[in-house]
Amino acid sequence: MNQTLHGVIHGNSIELIGNPGLPEGAEVEVRIIVANKQRQLGDSLDRCAGGLAENWTDEDDRILAELQRDRLSLSHRESPE
Repeated sequence: MNQTLHGVIHGNSIELIGNPGLPEGAEVEVRIIVANKQRQLGDSLDRCAGGLAENWTDEDDRILAELQRDRLSLSHRESPE
């Protein structure tokens, strides 16, 4: 099971913001990434896709880029009258 939770460091402890849903005493592996409070457009997608990182392919990158191009081209079209 992989999940991303945010937390606050207090000395050698990390206070999690949210419930990890694990039993007391469960061993976990921790990867620390300093959170950037100023989120950019698309960050939510990046966070969601992180759960798929082990299965992500070049074809997935191609599809995602194509969707992004289509989305941008749609936003620049003139509205029908």
